[in-house]
Amino acid sequence: MPLNHLTLLTGASRGMGLAMAQQLLRPGHTLVCISRHRNAELAQAASQAGATLEQWEQDLSQGEQAAHTLRDWLTAQGPAAFASATLINNAGVIPRIAPLSASEPADIANALRVGLEAPMLLTAAFLGATESWAVPRKVLNISSGLGRRAMASQAAYCAAKAGMDHFTRCVALDEALKTHGAKVCSLAPGVIDTDMQLQLRGTDPAAFPDAPNFANLKTGGQLTSPADAATRVLAWLERADFGSNPVADVREA
Repeated sequence: MPLNHLTLLTGASRGMGLAMAQQLLRPGHTLVCISRHRNAELAQAASQAGATLEQWEQDLSQGEQAAHTLRDWLTAQGPAAFASATLINNAGVIPRIAPLSASEPADIANALRVGLEAPMLLTAAFLGATESWAVPRKVLNISSGLGRRAMASQAAYCAAKAGMDHFTRCVALDEALKTHGAKVCSLAPGVIDTDMQLQLRGTDPAAFPDAPNFANLKTGGQLTSPADAATRVLAWLERADFGSNPVADVREA
């Protein structure tokens, strides 16, 4: 049995995704990052850590192309290449913050493609290509509290995350019927001090009524650093009961 563990991670170029990538660079691990841009610091860190790193430059608004690439790569590796295989769907975008009536069609479409369509396509490719692999397989979808609580001027992002939660529930039912089914979970990581938070709290309250609430999270010291959030998310991934609840929140621990 190989000792090499495989992790596939989207949105690894910044924020919590980058922090997760940095923490996943360990000996005996292969990390494949799928993002629009490569990260030179990650490549250097992988060399120093003795970890195997691949960085695929891929715009996840082109999810079908990404899914074909992933399926072909996994098929080429074969069922004996890794001791475990994990897909982390982390990438997401917030379109211009505005009521749906004032939103551009292209912005809405991009948010749904990156935040919902791409995770579904990549999950399908991952599960299909590895179905014969007799090793532990996991899918971790990074969701959000906004997928479970409606918010004005956030229709596209909220819809993408709500869809992520629900398709994860469906996949959990699918996989439970299989002899070697994968474990899946859509996990809300808490509120994190990222560029996304900066965007939310910096918006004119006239366009985004919740902007003052996000500003208060920052001034009140209630935001988690990307590194700490990554540590909590990856710890959840290693829990013995991972997937027992297909929709979860790190703050439940």
